[in-house]
Amino acid sequence: MKASDQKIYLASKSPRRRELLRQIGIEFELMLLRENTARGPDVPELVQPGESALTYVERVTREKAEAAVQTMLSRRLPQRLVLTADTTVTIDTRILGKPENVNEAIAMMRSLSGRTHQVMTSVVVMSQHEHWQATQTSDVSFAPLSDDTIRAYCGLSEPYDKAGGYAIQGHAAQFIRHIAGSYSGIMGLPLFETAQLLQQAGIRTL
Repeated sequence: MKASDQKIYLASKSPRRRELLRQIGIEFELMLLRENTARGPDVPELVQPGESALTYVERVTREKAEAAVQTMLSRRLPQRLVLTADTTVTIDTRILGKPENVNEAIAMMRSLSGRTHQVMTSVVVMSQHEHWQATQTSDVSFAPLSDDTIRAYCGLSEPYDKAGGYAIQGHAAQFIRHIAGSYSGIMGLPLFETAQLLQQAGIRTL
């Protein structure tokens, strides 16, 4: 990687992460990891037995970065820093992934209704030889939700590609009565921590 090269690779398909990186003036190219191959996805996002939410989200984020760096090298792309992130939602030590159907989405929303849960987003900036990592945790408190409200929300498309089954920047914002932490972290990329990592790696954010 050339020290003068300020562009990075973003290994994420999340449009929210793209928007957030643009917000702090970071130039990037997308590097999408494969989800469907003969061997399965480049990075299986499976929770290992006994793995805590924190250990899980940090491991998966590192594995995504390692896969992206290997892709960069194998394709002989210009060498740049790679940025990856992963977000997980947890309540009562239980990890809530992305709901696969309406019944899962309804069950997740019922578990969050009237309670406080945690949103963890881990970020990795990696080169061929070094890496930097930070994890941000926020507390999110939902108001009590009626079953009609839950079913109406789960009838939208919004919950189904989001960890925990909701989007803070979408319709679900009206359910959230209190946040302690990072709004951008709950969206999927904590900008304070991300800027710190990029600066440590030699990328200007201003």
